[in-house]
Amino acid sequence: MIESLRNVFAIPDLRKRLGFTFAMLAVYRLGCYIPTPGVSAENLLDFMRGVDGTVVDLVNTFTGGSLGRAAVFALGIMPYITSSIIFQLLTVVWPYLEKLSKEGELGRRKITQYTRYLTVGISIVQSTGIALFLQNQTTQGGAPLVPNGGAGFIFITVLSLTTGTAFIMWLGEQITERGIGNGISLIIFAGIIVGFIPGVISTFKSMQSDQLSLFALLIILALMLAVTTFVVYMEKAQRRIPVQYAKRVVGRKVYGGQATYLPLRVNTGGVIPVIFASSILMLPVTLGQMWRETWFFAEEMQTYMPYISYGAPFYYLMFIAAIIFFSYFYVSIIFNPADLAENMRKYGGFIPGIRPGRRTAEYIDRILSRITLVGSLYLAGVSVLPDFLLTGIKLRYLPFIGRNLDTVIQSVGLGWMTTGVGIGFRFGGTSLLIIIGVAMDFIQQVESQLVMRNYDGFMKKGRIRGRRG
Repeated sequence: MIESLRNVFAIPDLRKRLGFTFAMLAVYRLGCYIPTPGVSAENLLDFMRGVDGTVVDLVNTFTGGSLGRAAVFALGIMPYITSSIIFQLLTVVWPYLEKLSKEGELGRRKITQYTRYLTVGISIVQSTGIALFLQNQTTQGGAPLVPNGGAGFIFITVLSLTTGTAFIMWLGEQITERGIGNGISLIIFAGIIVGFIPGVISTFKSMQSDQLSLFALLIILALMLAVTTFVVYMEKAQRRIPVQYAKRVVGRKVYGGQATYLPLRVNTGGVIPVIFASSILMLPVTLGQMWRETWFFAEEMQTYMPYISYGAPFYYLMFIAAIIFFSYFYVSIIFNPADLAENMRKYGGFIPGIRPGRRTAEYIDRILSRITLVGSLYLAGVSVLPDFLLTGIKLRYLPFIGRNLDTVIQSVGLGWMTTGVGIGFRFGGTSLLIIIGVAMDFIQQVESQLVMRNYDGFMKKGRIRGRRG
């Protein structure tokens, strides 16, 4: 490990890229502490203590605590991710965008430009919802979060948060272009990882105040270790399809004839489906908050919003369905079995027992569909389970039978299923998937840079001569 780190910092270009990446992440973290004008910091801190385990707490986790401070980066990078999802969906159904996506670098730049415009539009909508939400909230003691609200406060908040999101989007693009790794993923990673140490500290404080026993702490640590090990194992899991290449004679040389395999990852989409699903579910909650505060049918929205709120059965159902959908959707975008089968046929490759061409494409597609189902269920399970243990499932918001079922659960001594185990340590599920996935991708990109530099160093030792050189 020490030798590997020495190699990383011994290469000037790689050292420069790493330094640029860390500098941009430091700028992002600095912006998370710049407050939005007009919000009372003390009252906001008191208010955030009462929203643990809600959707506000979930959004605050993804933004690195910016939402809890009402900072200029309170929206985080989620509007950009939502915009990217929308354009990826439109690329499949809109011929104009499909044509742009096939025009190479120029077409991709045009789509990126449209994505930025939509990001600004989504940021304006979400920042308006946040401004209205903050303006109408009070602490448990009745103190308002915004002492002097009104149109001026809403305008300044929308301007600050939208500009903050645009700046984060620019930071992510700069990291991707001039640094190491995917900039957007690293920004989300940085926002989540900073909550790890405060989570550990709060857990030990709960233990010291007799709210958490030593036995319960050991169970939590064992569960974290087991989930982390399972996530790493599933991220590396593959379905290997054997491939045989026929021998070809070119001049006096014989090519091919070797046996290899086609590796298909169980979780081909990585952490992208979870990020997509989380960001998509945040948008209707924001719109619902705006509707409930300002528009017509406000009383009806007040009645029905809890049924899709964080911890409700429909929320979990939508979250799981979104993860499964985006797993298949993302795989269909990045993986084309027909093209793969055609390339194998051109180079004399075939799967034993399967005819080349269309039969091979159907065989690969069938296997890919099965392992994608396993991968999506794994992502959904790991994402939902820790949240379920933390907040439980609010069965009372299940239509028709919810209240009766909640009463039965309480009567048989299983009340923890509806309220959770009451532990404030939120490090698991979606956060853990993002941290492990981004960390593994970052390490792989650094490794590829090292391998590339090693190849360059080998070639610098002297020109390789042929037999007649």
